[in-house]
Amino acid sequence: MEKNCGCWAAFKRGVKGVCKSSASRDSANALPRTSLVYDAATETRYLNASNRELSVPHEVQLSSENPGPPPSEKKDSRQLLQFTFQELKAATGNFRPDSILGEGGFGYVFKGWIEENGTAPAKPGSGITVAVKSLKPDGLQGHREWVAEVDFLGQLHHPNLVKLIGYCIEDDQRLLVYEFMTRGSLENHLFRRTLPLPWSSRIKIALGAAKGLAFLHGGPKPVIYRDFKTSNILLDSEYNAKLSDFGLAKAGPQGDKTHVSTRVVGTYGYAAPEYVMTGHLTSKSDVYSFGVVLLEILTGRRSMDKNRPSGEQNLVAWARPHLADKRKLYQLVDPRLELNYSIKGVQKVAQLAYYCLSRDPKTRPSMDEVVKGLTPLQDLKDFAILTYHSRSSQQARRKKKPDGPRQLTYTQSRSIRDSPLNTATPDCR
Repeated sequence: MEKNCGCWAAFKRGVKGVCKSSASRDSANALPRTSLVYDAATETRYLNASNRELSVPHEVQLSSENPGPPPSEKKDSRQLLQFTFQELKAATGNFRPDSILGEGGFGYVFKGWIEENGTAPAKPGSGITVAVKSLKPDGLQGHREWVAEVDFLGQLHHPNLVKLIGYCIEDDQRLLVYEFMTRGSLENHLFRRTLPLPWSSRIKIALGAAKGLAFLHGGPKPVIYRDFKTSNILLDSEYNAKLSDFGLAKAGPQGDKTHVSTRVVGTYGYAAPEYVMTGHLTSKSDVYSFGVVLLEILTGRRSMDKNRPSGEQNLVAWARPHLADKRKLYQLVDPRLELNYSIKGVQKVAQLAYYCLSRDPKTRPSMDEVVKGLTPLQDLKDFAILTYHSRSSQQARRKKKPDGPRQLTYTQSRSIRDSPLNTATPDCR
């Protein structure tokens, strides 16, 4: 029997005394650390890597790694509901294909309905709408991540974290029940919709996601999210952002410790280079990932896109040199916005992204600082389209002046030029 089962003891019902050790993203998606030296050349190789999960199997576990999420020492007043498999089967219409909301490493996510006061299934369109995530029997994210999800979201409650309503565990069935997020993921809105996401909504989402990370980092027991990306940012009907999928979350360093040594998991394009190269995990690893998402919000481009020209496939490598250059900065802005963005907002977002993506983790801002930087951007009204129209109007007026009645004749112009009043030495101060 596996010894490091985390808080599995809290979920023994339906299990015959054995902790299943199904393949997890921690073990199956790990990179060997052949070198602990991190430099610009190493980062370049990382940035040129393909967009895939960080995966080389059978890595030896580090003895210093904390095996799982922190134990639930304090029980929250809001208890998680415990569902039966039959209840969730009925709530989702027998897990019918047309109720699938999405699919990830964990498994499929289905739309369902439950009664307001309890676990009983409800008719579609009545009761409470929920999202039911079902673990694939052979999924890469296994038992360990399921436990982490329940344990972290069972304790952590914040407006910018998705609400976990309950869970189901029967034999080999593992399911999680969340609040339903009407607008789906940020990834869908940025990359899979025809209509562009408005600039104001982008800022609102970035700020909400930043508040979620700041909450995780700022508690008495810091939590490192470790999987921050657009597909894990869910949106409600008002475009409020909530972080989801806590299967890779880790308890952060405490006391004199500066980092957590752990297996390297995540997604290329989002994971901080120094974490990939060393396995040293800190809150600044999340900050780097946030910088990547800020770039995606700014540019409308994916973090990794093999369909683009070779020099533009990695978003960070392509965009970072232009972030501090005001002349080239606006070439990065999502062209689908068509000048419907705040000029100062773009400048500030670019500045924040630049610092979040710093090669030196110590110089990256904290998420509290990022929240402070993003907060004023909600109220900016200096849209580029207004500036464009203003300049166009001014140019039009200048062109009309020579055709007006006040146009000077050649004789008048020469008379003014030769006037004694114009012979004084110009003041060049």
